[in-house]
Amino acid sequence: MNDQLTEYRIKKAPYYRATGDETELYEAAYSVRMPMMLKGPTGCGKTRFVEYMAYKLGKPLITVACNEDMTASDLVGRFLLDPQGTRWQDGPLTLAARLGAICYLDEVVEARQDTTVVIHPLTDNRRVLPLEKKGELVQAHPDFQLVISYNPGYQSLMKDLKQSTKQRFGALDFNYPDHEIEAEIVSHETGVNKEVADKLVSIAERARNLKGHGLDEGISTRMLVYAGSLINKGVEAKAACRVTLVRPITDDPDMRDALDAAVTTYF
Repeated sequence: MNDQLTEYRIKKAPYYRATGDETELYEAAYSVRMPMMLKGPTGCGKTRFVEYMAYKLGKPLITVACNEDMTASDLVGRFLLDPQGTRWQDGPLTLAARLGAICYLDEVVEARQDTTVVIHPLTDNRRVLPLEKKGELVQAHPDFQLVISYNPGYQSLMKDLKQSTKQRFGALDFNYPDHEIEAEIVSHETGVNKEVADKLVSIAERARNLKGHGLDEGISTRMLVYAGSLINKGVEAKAACRVTLVRPITDDPDMRDALDAAVTTYF
C-alpha cells in the first residue's frame, strides 16, 4: 500500500442504498477506467455513492470541492519555497494520477473553464497529465480514474461544461430516491422510526414540487438527515424542521409560510 494514499482510503463501508443499476454500471466503467460524470440535484447522494464505490473497489479516493477561485495549479500542483529553496508539491489531481487513486471533482462547473481544461489529456486515450511548470508528463497510473459531479438544474449558460469536456465522460443520472427508499435512508442515517422518516420525506416531496415556483432548490435527502438527527436528539419535530428544512432554503416570507404549513400538516 502506498503510504501517501493511506489517508485517502475509506476505512468503513459507507451506507449507500442503490436505487437502480448504478453500482453495476459504475463497476463496469471502472473496469475500463472510463471517466465518469454524476449528474443530479444537491444532496441526493452523489458524493456518498462515490465513497461507497471507492470502498467497494478497494481504491483510495481523493476528493476536491471545486470553486470559482480554484486555479489549475490548485489541481495539478505548484512550486513552494522552503528553507532549502524551492520544491514541487503535487496537487490532488496529480497525486491521484501518479499513485493510482480515484479523483473526484465535486461540483466541477464551479471551477473556471480554463481550470477544467487541464483534465482533458487525462480523459482520453492518452491518460497523461502535463505539468508545464515542472516540465514533466505524468502517465496516469493503471488504477487512476477521474469522476466529476454537478447539478445540471442549477447551472446558468455561463456555468456549464463545454461539449468538449462532457463528451469525454460516461454519465450517471441521480435524483432523490422514491418515497420508501428515501424514508429507509433517513431512518438508517438518523435512528428515527419509520413513521417520522415518512413524514420528513412527505414534507420534502411537497417542497420539491415548489422548485421553479418560488424555490431554487427543493429539500434534499441530506437536509432530511439533518432534521432526523435533531429529532432523534430530542428536539421538537416542528422546531427541527424549521431549522433544517425551511430556514436554510428560503428567505421569502410567503414561501416560508408555505413550507411551515407543510411541516405543521405532518407534525
